[in-house]
Amino acid sequence: MSAPTDQPAAPVLTAHRAGLIGCNRCGRVWPLEQDRCRRCGAHLVPPDRRGLQKVWAWWLAGIIAYIPANVFPMMSTRTFAGLAGNSEATILGGVMELIHYGSWDIAIIVFVASVIVPVGKFIAIAWLAIVAGRPATTDQAHTRLKIYEVVEFIGRWSMIDVFVVAILSALVQLGFVASIHPGPAAVSFALSVAFTMLSAQSFDARLIWRGLPLRSRR
Repeated sequence: MSAPTDQPAAPVLTAHRAGLIGCNRCGRVWPLEQDRCRRCGAHLVPPDRRGLQKVWAWWLAGIIAYIPANVFPMMSTRTFAGLAGNSEATILGGVMELIHYGSWDIAIIVFVASVIVPVGKFIAIAWLAIVAGRPATTDQAHTRLKIYEVVEFIGRWSMIDVFVVAILSALVQLGFVASIHPGPAAVSFALSVAFTMLSAQSFDARLIWRGLPLRSRR
C-alpha cells in the first residue's frame, strides 16, 4: 500500500518567526532585542509596510521626470549657419533615425535601454510594492525576490542614452562648423533613472518573506 502524497509540507520558518531581525546592509541576523548590527554597525530596523511610502514617492517622481524625457529633445545638432540643417531628436526620434541609417543594432540597444528597461522597472517596482507583505507561497516569494534582484541589476544600465549624448557632446565640438549639445530631455531622463534607483533601494526586500504562511500551500 503506497504512502499518502498529500501530507503537509514542513513549516516555513522565517527570521521574523524565529525571533530574529536581519540587517539591511550586510544581511546578518540578530536577536530582536538587538538595536545595532555588530558586523557593520548599521541600525537594525524591523520590516514595516509603512516604509513603502518612500518607495511610492520616489516611483512617482521617476514617472513625472520620465514624461518630459520622452517629449523634449534628447540631443540637438547645430551646423555652420544651418547649411546642413539643424536638428533636434527625442529618444524615439533618435531610434527611428538610427533605423533610417541602417544602424539596427544600436537602435535596438538604445530602445531597450531608454524605453523597455525604464518602463519595465516602473511596472516591476509598483508590483513589488503592491504585493509586499501579502500572503504568498515559497515559490511566489522566490519569484518576487528574483524580480527585485533583476530590477537592482539593470538599474546601472539605464543611463546608456545619457552616456551616448555626453560622449557625442564631448567629441563632436568643431567650433562654428558643427556641434552637438544635450537637450532638456537628458536631464529629465537622468533624474528619472536616479529616482527609480532610489525607489528600488528604498524597498525592503524582507517584506517579501513576511507574507509566507506557516506551512507551504499546495
